[in-house]
Amino acid sequence: MKSLFKNKWFKFGFWGVLYTLWVIWLSNGWWLIGLVIIFDLNITHKVKWLFWKKDYKEGEKHNVWLEWLDAIIFAVVVVTFINIFFFQSYKIPTSSMENSMMTGDYLFVSKSAYGPKIPQRPLSFPFVQNVMPISGRESYSNLIKNDYRRMAGYTHLKRNDIVVFNWPHGDTVLKKVPQDDYYTHVRFNGRAYTLKTFGPIVVRPIDKKDNYVKRCVAIAGDTLQIKDGKRIVNGVSQKIFSGIQMTYQVRTNGNVINSKILTDLDVNPSEYYFNADFPGYKSIPLTAEGYKKIKELSIVKEIVPNIDTYPADYPDSPLMLFPFTEDYHWTRDNYGPIYIPKKGDEVKLTLKNIALYERIIRVYESNEFEIRENKFYINGKEDSLYCFKQNYYFMMGDNRHNSLDSRYWGFVPEDHIVGKPRVIWFSSDKNKSFPRNIRWNRLFKFM
Repeated sequence: MKSLFKNKWFKFGFWGVLYTLWVIWLSNGWWLIGLVIIFDLNITHKVKWLFWKKDYKEGEKHNVWLEWLDAIIFAVVVVTFINIFFFQSYKIPTSSMENSMMTGDYLFVSKSAYGPKIPQRPLSFPFVQNVMPISGRESYSNLIKNDYRRMAGYTHLKRNDIVVFNWPHGDTVLKKVPQDDYYTHVRFNGRAYTLKTFGPIVVRPIDKKDNYVKRCVAIAGDTLQIKDGKRIVNGVSQKIFSGIQMTYQVRTNGNVINSKILTDLDVNPSEYYFNADFPGYKSIPLTAEGYKKIKELSIVKEIVPNIDTYPADYPDSPLMLFPFTEDYHWTRDNYGPIYIPKKGDEVKLTLKNIALYERIIRVYESNEFEIRENKFYINGKEDSLYCFKQNYYFMMGDNRHNSLDSRYWGFVPEDHIVGKPRVIWFSSDKNKSFPRNIRWNRLFKFM
């Protein structure tokens, strides 16, 4: 068996089959030319493909620096290949998915689940999403541009999946406040003031937008409604997952709730504070289980859910909530009904619903769009019917009252989907010191 593994023809056959299967998955026959390289590496040895490696004579001292270079190049190539086609590490930076996912969770995200996307900007610094960590300059080049294409996955995106995706509003980024939503600034302050104060801007391609993670609460073809904080899809009330939390007003007898109780319930300390004048907490995030335990405390006199109704102020103003118009009297807790576009479906455009679909038509599906004399012109032709070119999804954070999600920036196009979280391989609490900050019960937790 040992001699078989060392046999050059066996090695060529093994790597040749694996490479051919990858080319079939890639669906691009031109890459079969790579078999020539595999043949030469294992059989003929005519070309020195690893040109940086030195051939040592017997007894010659090895160059440590060259060996380190070889190891680094090998690691970069292998990890980059894995990151593009199979899975990638991702950190949860905010509390928008608590308690399902905690701030400080490190995930392995499967890209092969829904099918990996072919890099649209392949000339990119490895292991960096869009900017260099020190200089802040863009980490990719626009010299080579590929159109969007997705390879086959082993499953389809389903309702209630937790999904990593490219942030739809991340196509335009303000250099001075890259974490902010450019479009929100423009709606509140105007474009001229926004550019003068926070500019200049950077325009990013789809695969170089920031990554977000949320739960898919409605898929293409669904009609979604949120009523008093409860999710209704196609007229059917949906399951409330154990990790989903809302905020509540908790009135006490004047005493503070023991912090250990809140810590045991995984309540983020940055999201609540005790108001002595109330007395109690005007907003504290709790799951259904947390609600029951807090309600049973002897010091708690009243616990009431915070449900936003119209008219509401920030963050429920029409300038914040999609589709950013006074025509829809929606709040984050009473939202919709809203239809989620499906590929091939047609919608009749009206002056009322155009706010829902204009960005799809103009930006996500690259059409020229105008409204003249209350008539719609798509690519120069008058047309009141529009046929969607791809599927769309509606995403929400499980921390319902502390999540910037589709309620605030609309639909997520299919070409923005990155992958599905599969395992939490590490988790740490930034509010605690080492080693108490390590959440041992979350290590290697499969999803």
